[in-house]
Amino acid sequence: MTSFPPPLADLPRLLVIMGSGETAPTMKAPHRQVFERLAGTGTTVPAIMLDTPFGFQENAPLLAQQTTKYFADSVSRDVAVAGLARTDTGDVASIQSAISRVRDASWVFAGPGSPTFALNQWQRSDLPDVLREKLRPAGPGGALVFSSAAALTLGVATVPVYEIYKVGMDPWWEQGLNLLAEFGVKAAVIPHYDNTEGGNHDTRFCYLGERRLTMLEPSLPDDAFVLGVDEHTGVIIDLDADSAEVVGKGGLTLRRNGDSINVESGRTVGLDLLRSGGASETNSSTTVTAPAALPTSTTDADATADDTSLAARTRDLEADFVRAIDARDAAGAVGAILTLVATIEEWSADTLQSGDMDQARRSLRSMIVKLGDAATNGLREERDVLGPVVQAALDARRVAREQKAFAVSDALRDGLTAAGIEVRDTPSGVEWHIGV
Repeated sequence: MTSFPPPLADLPRLLVIMGSGETAPTMKAPHRQVFERLAGTGTTVPAIMLDTPFGFQENAPLLAQQTTKYFADSVSRDVAVAGLARTDTGDVASIQSAISRVRDASWVFAGPGSPTFALNQWQRSDLPDVLREKLRPAGPGGALVFSSAAALTLGVATVPVYEIYKVGMDPWWEQGLNLLAEFGVKAAVIPHYDNTEGGNHDTRFCYLGERRLTMLEPSLPDDAFVLGVDEHTGVIIDLDADSAEVVGKGGLTLRRNGDSINVESGRTVGLDLLRSGGASETNSSTTVTAPAALPTSTTDADATADDTSLAARTRDLEADFVRAIDARDAAGAVGAILTLVATIEEWSADTLQSGDMDQARRSLRSMIVKLGDAATNGLREERDVLGPVVQAALDARRVAREQKAFAVSDALRDGLTAAGIEVRDTPSGVEWHIGV
């Protein structure tokens, strides 16, 4: 088990709320910014990940491994796993040891999973008190970085998103950790605020949609409001500076009884704005907005997609590939394929992109097949085209296997097979043959 030295002295007190994308390429810069604000570039910051939100999943160890790999590869930071997947095991010694590691860490991360499962497990222990202590003036300081499901737990009330959206139960609020109360904010945090995955049905507001959120708002505790954080967006709350900085692609929304105030990315506001739920709005960086219109078709939803999302990047590369084929440009077509391979690998740690990831793999297979067809139909001589393409695909497959990205490796092999190219793994190396 990883042990940490005592927390560094004079650390700022940071609470970072991310709407989604906590292990996506889009959030690398905000993660780096938080680490640098703690101790400066290159300085070791004891960092730990709470594995509780996804602790109920059978693949929890794999998810933990993927997440720590993301921080090592994309953020250049070593992150240990708390080992606190569950607190209902009866293993008191292990639970207390895990909580001690959290207490000693200067950076604590929690992300996707189930907010109600995480709350149920955490509230059986003294972990909530350990987290609150890090935010208090006399505490050790450091950063709490909570995203997606974990972000839902931060406020006075929590949306049971799995139970409502997946199971179909009537909407209700669960009691949250209420860590926001440590600096005078009475709100329910809703990540994925601008989600459009539903296409032809409303999945904004963490899959609640406008109808269900409108049903829930009147039952919030007195004077509480909704604090919404868009996808691939973060809010860095600096308790010592009494400020909140919005970073990433979207914005922060303060919503009370259907009326909203939005703070765009790149803006910094005083915490009094959050404490008042927007009632004290005097800052020119904020604008009152109505709820965004629900997309009426999948095409409309796609038009609002983030240009840096995996789905959007896949569409761009598909278009590049088609243009290259039409122009009889073999090198350009190969370049689009290899860029898509690299893109799939870069996004592989983001567990919330499973649908987009499946589509990207299908696109990869399709592009390889089409390139094979183009070669036999006069793009250039078959051997001239297929030789470099196959070798590039095999090289990418080897790298994917070395990095244990087996889904990417399988997609490459399937694409070659569908294109009529047989790949054989032999003791002396990989061989390929045209005509399966």
